Amino acid sequence: MKKQKDTSSATSQVPGGAGLLVLHGPNLNLLGSREPDHYGSTTLAEINRALAQRAEAAGVHLEAFQSNHEGVLIERVHAAREQGIRYLIINPAAYTHTSVALRDALAGTDIPFVEVHLSNVYAREPFRQHSYFSDLALGVITGLGSEGYLLALEYLLSKISTDQG
Repeated sequence: MKKQKDTSSATSQVPGGAGLLVLHGPNLNLLGSREPDHYGSTTLAEINRALAQRAEAAGVHLEAFQSNHEGVLIERVHAAREQGIRYLIINPAAYTHTSVALRDALAGTDIPFVEVHLSNVYAREPFRQHSYFSDLALGVITGLGSEGYLLALEYLLSKISTDQG
């Protein structure tokens, strides 16, 4: 099994504890070419770049991480707590509907998060309409394409500003 590497800068401790982590679940590495009718034509690299630029403009450290492997995502959530990550944005992708283990990792680390989905899961197959994460999330953004990530980021940037103010 090959795991995706974190392509952003790694730190052992986030300065001021105001760091953000964006977690992308399975198959999101195929964005831009995978089912563009559902997921749009924006690539994962483009989403990550836009998020990083906005976070940098706000003076907030942001890391992005993608994996197609459940255990790797769970380990990254555990590491986020040790790093002092304050908030998460997560698109669990297919694990939304199947992963009690990833849900337990998020619950166990107690890091507040926003759940994001590119497509409108409520306009799709019935099995996609159940999430193991939504009841734990600060909020859920679904169906707004890649813009959903930026909206989640804006919300968390306002939370960070309020926390520090």
